[in-house]
Amino acid sequence: MTARTLWGTGKGLDRRLLDHTAGEDRPWDARLLRWDVLGSLGHIEGLRAAGLLGVREHARLRQELRRALAAVDAGRLVLREGQEDVHTAVEDWLTRRLPGVGERLHTGRSRNDQVACDLRLYLKDRLLGLHALGLDVAEALLAFARRHQRVLWPGYTHQRRAMPSSVGLWGGAYAEGILDTVESIATVWALVDRSPLGSAAGYGVPLPLRRESVAKALGFAGLDRNVATVQAGRGKLEAAALFWCVQLGHDLGRLAQDVILYSAEEFGYLVLPAGLVTGSSIMPHKRNPDLFELTRGRAAALEGDLAAVLHVRAKLAGGYHRDFQLLKEPLMRGLDRAESMLAAMAEALPLLGVDRERCAGAMSGGTLATDEVMRRVEAGSPFRIAYREVAAAIRRGETFDAPPHSRLVARRRSTGGLGDLGLGEAAVRVRRAGRWARRERTRFDAAMQRLAGGRRAR
Repeated sequence: MTARTLWGTGKGLDRRLLDHTAGEDRPWDARLLRWDVLGSLGHIEGLRAAGLLGVREHARLRQELRRALAAVDAGRLVLREGQEDVHTAVEDWLTRRLPGVGERLHTGRSRNDQVACDLRLYLKDRLLGLHALGLDVAEALLAFARRHQRVLWPGYTHQRRAMPSSVGLWGGAYAEGILDTVESIATVWALVDRSPLGSAAGYGVPLPLRRESVAKALGFAGLDRNVATVQAGRGKLEAAALFWCVQLGHDLGRLAQDVILYSAEEFGYLVLPAGLVTGSSIMPHKRNPDLFELTRGRAAALEGDLAAVLHVRAKLAGGYHRDFQLLKEPLMRGLDRAESMLAAMAEALPLLGVDRERCAGAMSGGTLATDEVMRRVEAGSPFRIAYREVAAAIRRGETFDAPPHSRLVARRRSTGGLGDLGLGEAAVRVRRAGRWARRERTRFDAAMQRLAGGRRAR
């Protein structure tokens, strides 16, 4: 089979060359097919605005591209063997149906700014989905914290009992940590929400392109103004998106590790229901926390995806390089990992149980030492003297009776302590972030649906 490329001279292409340059990229590139069609619909709006397409040509191209989008949805338009990339697949579709007109689609455009546009549309869709899942996890943690906010257990430093804490404080802390990352999407979004079209191979084209018209048609908030910025940003944008995912992964990985530890027999604070554990092929008693272990593992693998992007990009000279093609795999794989982790944790957290008796039984001994120091301070003893007295008592083997849990909580009324978790304030943050996401999703989907002629574009 003769290989089909947009840069070909009409002569046969060595199949080994095609396999080496495009073979492993095709499964990842195929994910961009829908966005390539939508990007092309936006591109022809700019060509029409610039007078580079006549009214009839524009109408025929738009109609056929909308049919192509329907064909993508139906599985009739796919990236086929012998086609180098999705750009080739779409252009083949058009030129077969609109000979003499389909060939005009690539006017003023390079595959370089074309794939950059596809990736940004793809990223906007994926990031909004991950943002929503992040909020689901935060809401699940807040609900868990509200259910168990009065259940005390030891807080740990150096993996040793430190001071009184609560299940609610633990859950609320992870919720706020995830919210911090979810809210920081604004920085990544500002990079993604700019149109690259019109930059061509990185140096523009000698045509009167209407770049602003294309950006508006595609629902971008603006554009990368300097045409050389687009290729200079390849890898930078992917790394920013993955770093955001890695930050979520860190929170989820640490949360998973806590669940693994606190649900072990030696602790027993948390209870995993049968639906969240697996068994052993040889040990009939085992109830393994595989879901949480794989969440922890995927958090580490996600860092590897980010590292791959950073290493591909590092030390390249200015302008376009084919190395950039290798960014797609770690980017898309990393987004998949993040989605899997978030979805799994959002489902698992509402099923997590708490053994109140085991938690209460651990509230003894050294866990209460600092409370005893502070009790003596409030009675008039200088802190350092009270500290030394309590340390000496511990060395003598003395223990301290646990006061009622209500008193432990009441003595911690300062902002963010056991008696003032601020779960309501965190819930407000969730709602505010949700409003931002709904606004951006509505703006994005509306632009895609306009291009698609009113039909669903995803």
